[in-house]
Amino acid sequence: MSYLVLARKYRPQSFEDLVGQEHVSQTLGNAIKSGRVHHAFLFTGARGVGKTSAARIFAKALNCERGLSAQPCNVCQSCLEISAGQGLDVFEIDGASNTGVDDVRELRENIRYLPSRSRFKIFIIDEVHMLSINAFNALLKTLEEPPDHAKFIFATTEPHKIPITILSRCQRFDFRKIPLPLISARLKQIAEAENIRISDRAMGLVARRGEGSMRDALSTFDQVIAFCGETVEDADVQGLLGMVDRRLLLETLTGMLNHDGRQVLHGVQRVDDLGYSFRQFCRELVDALRSLVVLKVVPQPASLLDCAPDELEELERLAAGTALEDLDRAVTVLMRSEAELAGSSFPRLVLEMALVRLAHLPAGRDVATLMRQMEDLQRRLEAGIPAAGRAVPANGGRPSPAAARLPAAGRADGAQAPVAKPAAAQSPDCGHSASKEAGCHDWQALVQRIRQERPRIGGILEHGRVMKLALPVVELGFAEGSFHLLQMQDAELQGVFTAIAEDFFGQSISLRVVPLRNQDSSVAPPSLAEERQVRESTARNRVRDEALGHPAVQAAQKILGAEVVEVKPLQGGGDHDKDDRH
Repeated sequence: MSYLVLARKYRPQSFEDLVGQEHVSQTLGNAIKSGRVHHAFLFTGARGVGKTSAARIFAKALNCERGLSAQPCNVCQSCLEISAGQGLDVFEIDGASNTGVDDVRELRENIRYLPSRSRFKIFIIDEVHMLSINAFNALLKTLEEPPDHAKFIFATTEPHKIPITILSRCQRFDFRKIPLPLISARLKQIAEAENIRISDRAMGLVARRGEGSMRDALSTFDQVIAFCGETVEDADVQGLLGMVDRRLLLETLTGMLNHDGRQVLHGVQRVDDLGYSFRQFCRELVDALRSLVVLKVVPQPASLLDCAPDELEELERLAAGTALEDLDRAVTVLMRSEAELAGSSFPRLVLEMALVRLAHLPAGRDVATLMRQMEDLQRRLEAGIPAAGRAVPANGGRPSPAAARLPAAGRADGAQAPVAKPAAAQSPDCGHSASKEAGCHDWQALVQRIRQERPRIGGILEHGRVMKLALPVVELGFAEGSFHLLQMQDAELQGVFTAIAEDFFGQSISLRVVPLRNQDSSVAPPSLAEERQVRESTARNRVRDEALGHPAVQAAQKILGAEVVEVKPLQGGGDHDKDDRH
């Protein structure tokens, strides 16, 4: 016996089996119960959402031998024949193959005769929009005044192509795309029936590939089972479908929103190394940004997002620290880049430049607010409003070098500027037998050497926490479930690290890679990447505090009502301008 694909084997046989189309099931069921069954129906909607299946179920309900019922028995001869597509009085016609007026004339001749053994003759015309204009015109009169024993069910994915004269003679039902949770639940039922072991995450990937179509999801599931057998692994599904690892996607998105150019470039490099499509990666970034926008503007967004609970929690964290204007700009830039990727000879460069540009864009400002501030500034200047409080120095507001060199604690107005203590000065515990200072220095030097020889591995090591550096033992910790942990668990990558480390230390090395849970990460020493971020943040805060405490800046704020948007240190310059470089 030939293999029966899942889409046919588990085709809905009753209205209760129709997933995500409850509005259609309830309306048709009530019409049958009340005896108010129209003579012509139009089922519209995307592919694979249940239009033809609903038509067959409706036909069974009308012709069931046990009586007219909203729930066909599915055991009588009429129901079994219709389920198999062999009903004597149910005619399934392909509109794409029978497009001419002669085909409709033959149908009209058939309508005149009574059904052979059923209550109704039912004509199901799939892809009805493919009929020619002459065929539609030939169908008009019959469709308006059919015999009592005839019912028409039209199915189409493009209702806008059907003449309005046909639409006005039909009851229309719009089939919706099926939500991701409902597709996942149905696939889970089928997996249990087929004795297939598959995780919820892999099931979510299969359901997402269906894009709201149950038939597409089942076809993808068939493909996954053929590839993986009865045990389905997450990595196999991801590789087979060519889908981007959601952890890599979220880490790249985090780097972009946190203005970390290094992290976004590392993400693009991983996309290239793993062989993913740059265009597909860009599309999924846009989809993730769309999810962040929904989270910003909708109080209860679960119904609008197709996300797993853990992924939704991560997206909520990202959305909380991002302005809506920044998300809008990011979507615009990435959508433009996605179109450029289609015909670019340098797709990686296009994607890298787009992400780096977004990572270095300053925070967005509302145009209306800026206009109000400029109008207010213009009114102040025209009115000649003097400074409130401190007088402007005679040299035009530019302080003398001596005044600029005054420390914040010794200003004339007695203001105290906050001074952030660099957290990077706290050395992590790099080992138990070696001193902390020597251990940290050795680890930094080792990572620097690995970055020179193998940049990708060095970039991964910068995110690791040195739990123990007591030669010959090197124990590294990475956040549980992170992309970097997954990479460092690779045997080939560990072999490269061990070879370089043994050459560096001049002795054999025993490497251990351990996952860190949230509570472990809070007490573990910081990684090199975290130390670098702390140093950079401390330097930025120190420069900003010095700039905001500058007398000229304070005078400009009081006179013009100005707001300091960004503070940048000037690169270069001699000793004579070091005090005035902010």
